[in-house]
Amino acid sequence: MKPFLITFFALLISFQTLAQDKKSYQIKRTDYPPKIDGVLDDKAWSDAQIATDFTEFKPDVGDTAPENKKTKVQMTYDDTGIYVAAYCYDNPEDIMRQFTQRDNFGQSDFFGLIFNPNNDAQNNTEFFVFSSGTQADAVESPNYGEDFGWNAVWESSVKLVDDGWIIEIKIPYRALRFTQQEDPTWGIQFHRHYRKTREQMTWSAIDVTKGNIGLYNAELKGIKNITPPTRLSFFPYASGLVSTFDGETDSDFAAGMDIKYGLTENLTLDATLIPDFSQAGFDDVQLNLGPFEQQFSEQRQFFTEGVDLFSKGNLFYSRRIGDRASGRLSLDDNESVGDFPEKIQLLNAVKVSGRTKNGLGIGFFNAVTEKTEVSISNEDTGLKRSQVIEPLANYNIMVLDQQFNKNSAITLINTNVTRNGDFRDANVTGLLLDLVNKSNTYGAIAEVKMSTFNDVQNKDNGYTARLGLGKNSGNLRYSATYDYADENYDINDLGILFRNNYSNFNAEVSYRTFEPSKNFNNTYLGTWINYNQLANPNTFTGANTGFNFNGQTKTLHNLGINGNWNFGKQYDYFEPRNGFDSYFVTENYAQANMWISSNYNLFFALDANLGYGRLFNDTRKNFNNIWFGLNPRFKFNDKFLMVLGFDYDNYTADRGYVNGQEIDDRILFGQRDRVDMTASISGSYNFNSFNALTLSFRNYLSTVTYDNSLYVLQNNGTLNRSDIYTKNNISSDPDFDPDINFNTWNLDLSYTWQFAPGSNLTALYRNQIFNFSNDSEASFFDSTEDLFKQEQRNTFSLKLVYFIDYNDLKNVFKKKSKTS
Repeated sequence: MKPFLITFFALLISFQTLAQDKKSYQIKRTDYPPKIDGVLDDKAWSDAQIATDFTEFKPDVGDTAPENKKTKVQMTYDDTGIYVAAYCYDNPEDIMRQFTQRDNFGQSDFFGLIFNPNNDAQNNTEFFVFSSGTQADAVESPNYGEDFGWNAVWESSVKLVDDGWIIEIKIPYRALRFTQQEDPTWGIQFHRHYRKTREQMTWSAIDVTKGNIGLYNAELKGIKNITPPTRLSFFPYASGLVSTFDGETDSDFAAGMDIKYGLTENLTLDATLIPDFSQAGFDDVQLNLGPFEQQFSEQRQFFTEGVDLFSKGNLFYSRRIGDRASGRLSLDDNESVGDFPEKIQLLNAVKVSGRTKNGLGIGFFNAVTEKTEVSISNEDTGLKRSQVIEPLANYNIMVLDQQFNKNSAITLINTNVTRNGDFRDANVTGLLLDLVNKSNTYGAIAEVKMSTFNDVQNKDNGYTARLGLGKNSGNLRYSATYDYADENYDINDLGILFRNNYSNFNAEVSYRTFEPSKNFNNTYLGTWINYNQLANPNTFTGANTGFNFNGQTKTLHNLGINGNWNFGKQYDYFEPRNGFDSYFVTENYAQANMWISSNYNLFFALDANLGYGRLFNDTRKNFNNIWFGLNPRFKFNDKFLMVLGFDYDNYTADRGYVNGQEIDDRILFGQRDRVDMTASISGSYNFNSFNALTLSFRNYLSTVTYDNSLYVLQNNGTLNRSDIYTKNNISSDPDFDPDINFNTWNLDLSYTWQFAPGSNLTALYRNQIFNFSNDSEASFFDSTEDLFKQEQRNTFSLKLVYFIDYNDLKNVFKKKSKTS
C-alpha cells in the first residue's frame, strides 16, 4: 500500500507549471493565396517563416535528420483559411507510397499538421497528408485519444520531386473551432513519418515517456482580424437499392440530407434527416452460447463521427438505437407471427457538441425511432391482429465536461430513454473525475453513476462506483483500481453492460523501454492481479493474474507473448442463468498465447498467433482449448493489397448451460466439443487517392457436438452426471437436438469515387447466405455444400453524397449578382 500512498501525495503536490521553452511560428497574412498544386512558386511563400530542425521521438529519441532528409514548413493565412507548405527531403527510392482510402495510413510516408486554437494541450485537431495524396484527419485529446471518425473537408496536393516530396494544404476556417480574438496564440505542431524506417519526428520536441503529446505543442502567433465563418454545410444524398431473396425482388429509393451547422463559434449541430444506412457494413456474427449478448462495432457514419464527448463513462452504445425491439410478443398456442423486423427504423437524429475557450465541453444527442408493429394470425380462425413491439422512442444524452490543468477533466453525463405507453423507460447519471498533474506523471480517477428504470411493474435504482490511482509516465508505471456495482445497476437501454453485482480489486505494474537496444526498438512488460467478489452477498468469485510482453525488433517485426492464470476455484454466477441463486465452479484454468506481426513494408507479411489453455485439476483433465490464426498479407504494388485470413478455435470437453433447458427446477449442463473456423479475404485496388475498388469476404462456421449424457448443477457449483436426462430426452419436443451447425457467408464488393472534396459515389454489391442445422458432425466441405443450398440474398445499391458549403454557395451568388 505504501507505494500508492506516495503516488497519491505526489499527485496532490505536483501540479506545477510545465517548464519548457516552446518554439514559436510567426505567421503572416497574404493577399495572394497560393494555388494548392504542390508547386511552391507562389508569392505567398517568398517571405514566410521556415520551420525546420525537427527532432526524432521514435525510435531514436532526440536525433535530428541528416541534410538529405530534413523537413521545411511554411505557413500563411487569409480571410478564408490557413495555408501550409512542407518540403520533405528524402531519397525518392526511400519514399513509401501506398494508395489507400481516406483515414487509412497503409504503408506510406506522411506529414501531419496539428492545430490547437485553444492552446490548452487537450483538444488537438489533426490533419495528415500521405505521400500518395490520401488525406486523414482526427480530433485528439488525452482523455479519449485520436478519433478518426471525425471528418472535415479541406484541400491538399502532393508532388514528388527529385530530392523528396512536397505537400501544399489549405485548412478552411470551417474545419476549426475557435473564438474571435484580437491577438490569439494557437497551439501548433508538425509531424513527419518515414514509413520505410518507422522514424517519426516533430518540429517541437516531445517527451515520449509521457502520454499527452499536446503538452509539447509549439505556439502559432501573428493571426489577426479573422472571423469564425458561418459553419453551415449540407450533405444531400440519394440512394437506390435492389435486393433479391427467396424468389422475390425488392427495390427502394431514398433521399435525404445530413447537416452541419455552427450554432456558436464553438458549438456545432449535426443532424441526419431521413437517414439511410443501406450501405453500412456487416456485423461479424458468431455463435453465442454464453450468458451475455454479443457486442458489435458501429457501422453507421453518423454514430461514429464526433462522438467523443458522448463516450464519457462508457454509458453510450449507439447500436441500441434502431436495434432490435424492446417489447415481447404475447402469443396464444394457435397464433403465429408474420415478418418480424430485424431493425427498428430511425426517424431522425441530432447531436450538438463543442468546447468553449475555457475548456467546457457541451454535448447533446437526441434520436427518435418509429413505432413498430407486427401482424399476428390465428391459425384456426384466420383472424389477424397487430401488436406493438417497439413504441415511438426517444434517446437522449446530455454531457458537461470541464477540462482543467492541461490534463484533467470533470464530467457530468446523463442518458435517458423514453418510450411511449406501457414500455420501459430508463435514466442513467454519472459524475466522473479524471485528475492528472500538469507534467502528466501521476493520475487518479473517481466515478459514481446511478441508473433508474421503470416499467409497468416496478422501478429500481442501481449504483456503481470506481476509484483508481497510479503513475502513468516513465519506464516504470503502476496503478490500483477498485470497481463496485450493485445488482440493480443497469445501463442496457442506451449503454452496454455484461454484468453487475461486483466488488473487484485490480493492481497493475509495467515496465517499458522507449529507445532502441541491441535487438529491439521498444519493449513492454506488464503484469496484473485481479481479486473479484459479488457485491451482494459479499462473497469471493475468483482471482486471476497474468503477464504480457511485446516489442518491436530492429527489423520492424512486432511480436509478443502473454499468459493468464485463474488460480484456485472460480465461481461463475452467470452461466446458470437464474439470477444469483446458483453458481458454476471451475478451477485452475491457465492459458498462454504468442503472436507475431511481421514488417508490413515488405511484399509479403504475416500476422499469426498460437494459443493453448487447459484446466489443471483432478476432475477435468480432459478439457483443453487450442487456437491459432494465420493472416498473410500481399502488397503486390502501391495500388493493390490483399489480406487472407484463417482462424481456428477448438474446445474439447467444454461444459456449459444447455440453452433453454431447466426441468423440475434442475439446471442442466452438457459436455461439448466445439470448433470455430473463420476464413476471410479483404482486398483493395486503389486507382489513385480518389478511386478505389474493395472486396470483403467472411465465412464463419461453428459446430457444437454434445455428449449424450447431461449433468445436473449442484448447490455447491459442481456437476453430477444425470442418470435420467440425456440430450435426446430433455425436451417435450421429440425433434429437439442441442447439437449445432452454424454457418454464415458475407461478401461485399464496392467501388468508391471521390469526385469532389467531401463528395462521393459508392456502388456496392452484397451477397449473404446463412444456414443453421443440427448436423454438427458434418465436414467442412459438407457444411459448405449445405450452406449453398440455402436461399441467397443479393443486393446492389448505389449512393451519391454531395458536399455543399454555405460560404462557397454564398460567394457564387455574389459573383452572379455582380455579373448581372
